[in-house]
Amino acid sequence: MIELFCNPKFEYQESEQSLVILNDCIQTLNCMKEKSADLIFADPPYNLGKDFGNDSDFWADRKKYLAWCYEWIDACFRVLKDDGTFYIMNSTQNIPYISVYLQEHYYIVNDIIWAYDSSGVQSKKKYGSLYEPILMAAKSEKAKYTFNYQDILVEAKTGAKRGLIDYRKNPPQPYNTQKVPGNVWEFSRVRFKMEEYENHPSQKPEALLERIIKASSNPGDIVLDPFGGSFSTSAVAVRMGRRAISMDISQDYFKIGLRRTGIASKYEGIILEKDKSRKTKNTSKKDYIKDANQMTLAL
Repeated sequence: MIELFCNPKFEYQESEQSLVILNDCIQTLNCMKEKSADLIFADPPYNLGKDFGNDSDFWADRKKYLAWCYEWIDACFRVLKDDGTFYIMNSTQNIPYISVYLQEHYYIVNDIIWAYDSSGVQSKKKYGSLYEPILMAAKSEKAKYTFNYQDILVEAKTGAKRGLIDYRKNPPQPYNTQKVPGNVWEFSRVRFKMEEYENHPSQKPEALLERIIKASSNPGDIVLDPFGGSFSTSAVAVRMGRRAISMDISQDYFKIGLRRTGIASKYEGIILEKDKSRKTKNTSKKDYIKDANQMTLAL
C-alpha cells in the first residue's frame, strides 16, 4: 500500500494487509494519493493535556488547536473516496466547532454518542462527563456511502424480551427481535488488565471500532487512521479482512502498530512485547483497598 504515497520519506513497515507509518499525520496525508481511503476513523488528541509521551496534547490557544484540526480534517477528506465515510471523535468542548466546520464544508450523516459508566471521581460543581461524541461524515449529501446495516444489528428488547405484538400491522405480528443500532452506543471503556488493553491513555474499545468498520466498509477496503495510538483501528480492520493504513509520531506507538497488525515481531533486534504496565498513575479501587489494608496491618 506504500504505492499510494508519492516519494515517501518517512519510516514505515507493511504487510499485505497493513501499513504502519512513523510520521506526522498532516505531512503523511499530504503525500498520499487523493481518493484512496474507503473509511477513515480519527481519534486525535483532545487538547486535554493527556500524557502521550510528548507535548502533542497541549495547545495554549484553542483557536490554534482548532485550526490544526481543520487542517488534518481537510487532508483526510482529500484522500477519502467520493463515497467514503469519515468518523471523527473529540471532546464535548471541541466537537461543536468541528461540527460547524463539517456542516459548512462537507456533510454530517450522524451525531453519535459513545456512552459509558465511570466509577472515577466526578466533579462536585457540575454533572460528570460520561460520554464522548462521534461525528459520522461524508464528502457531500449526495455521497453514496457504505452502510451495512445488516451486519450491525442488535437486540430489539421490545420484541426479544417482552414478546409484544405490533397491532399496527395487518395481520398483527410480533415486534422484530433485532434492529439497527441507534445513535447512542454503550460500550465499556478499555480498562487496565483487560485483554485488549495497551499502554496508552486514550484507547478506544475494539467493540466500538468493530461496529464502525462493519457498517462503513467491506472486506478488502482501505481503512485509514491518522492517529494510530494504540492501533486498535488497524488491528480490528486487519482481523475483519480490511486493509489498514495508520500512522503515529511516537516510536513507542509505532511499535505497537507493528505488533498488533502482525507486520513484525521484532524492531531493531528487540522482541515486540505488550507493555502491561498501567499508563495512568491513578490507583484502582482494588489497589486502594489493598494499600489501605496494608496500612492497617502496619499500625
